[in-house]
Amino acid sequence: MIRHLVGSARVLLIAAAALVGLSITLSSALPVAAQAPYVVKPVAEKKIKQLPPGPLFWRVEIFPTLTDAQAAVGPDGWNPASVRYETTTSLIAEVDGKVYVVTLGAKGASTPGGNKVAEVGPVPTITAPEYLLRLNHGYGPPGATTPVHSHPGSESFYVITGQLGQKTPHGVAHVDAGKTMDGHPAGMPMQVFNSGTADLSALIMFVVDATKPFSVPAKFP
Repeated sequence: MIRHLVGSARVLLIAAAALVGLSITLSSALPVAAQAPYVVKPVAEKKIKQLPPGPLFWRVEIFPTLTDAQAAVGPDGWNPASVRYETTTSLIAEVDGKVYVVTLGAKGASTPGGNKVAEVGPVPTITAPEYLLRLNHGYGPPGATTPVHSHPGSESFYVITGQLGQKTPHGVAHVDAGKTMDGHPAGMPMQVFNSGTADLSALIMFVVDATKPFSVPAKFP
């Protein structure tokens, strides 16, 4: 009888150990939740050979319709008056159900028919054989983060909703909805993230050297 009880106890201990081992194996096999991505989507861009005279600012305006925006900005093309091909420094895109026009130019200017919501700058100067003006839409849930990276030019922000955070070697900065964040000089390591408790949506405006890679991985010193 005693031997039978001892034998049963040993079987129970072996079974318990097996269950613990199975539990550990299953736990290690379960995937760990990945950090939510900060999505960056290009929505408009153009290349230009020459920047307007500085200092330069990004102007953010909202138009009733895409047709209104296109009519107000005008086409790129041959200008008989100046006898040369001219390219505007405006970018047009529909983001979150609104039509935005962002324009690189002098402070205090405006586009007829537009509702100016922000002005960002002055934009750090760069010199390049050709320039890329790009408008990106950045968005993501709380905690969404980009890898550390840099650009061959400046990256400025206008926050539509939520709170945007940016880490650079100079520290961490935050900006709320309806506010702006100035760009840094070319080559600045940075990490952008949603630092708020609601979904983030932001316009990201670039002036970069078009002959270099738009974005490269970077490290903080």
